[in-house]
Amino acid sequence: MAGHLDEFGASRMVPRAASRGQLFVVFYVYVVRCSDRTLYIGHAENPQIRVKAHNDGHGAAYTFKRRPVSLVYSEAFHSEAEAVERERQLKRWSRAKKEALVAGDLRVLKRLSKERS
Repeated sequence: MAGHLDEFGASRMVPRAASRGQLFVVFYVYVVRCSDRTLYIGHAENPQIRVKAHNDGHGAAYTFKRRPVSLVYSEAFHSEAEAVERERQLKRWSRAKKEALVAGDLRVLKRLSKERS
């Protein structure tokens, strides 16, 4: 359930609705671009609120001195465990692969993945 951000900062792809009467919580992996052009990856229930926290100085130590940050990518997941797993995967990627993901350039992303293996 990956998707790029629309003009409102929300993921374009929305997860399936839950069955009748069930509460459905969505977790996101998000990527922010810091003021020094670096990328930070995290997970949250609401990326927009989390980005505000980063910008208010209540985010990660990494982003504190690199404010302001802006949300550039997010992916939705059905569980926090899935989001954390994807976050860990993305954090291991090279900067080039992360930039290709943010840009939505699957051709470059595939090429970079093949070069690594």
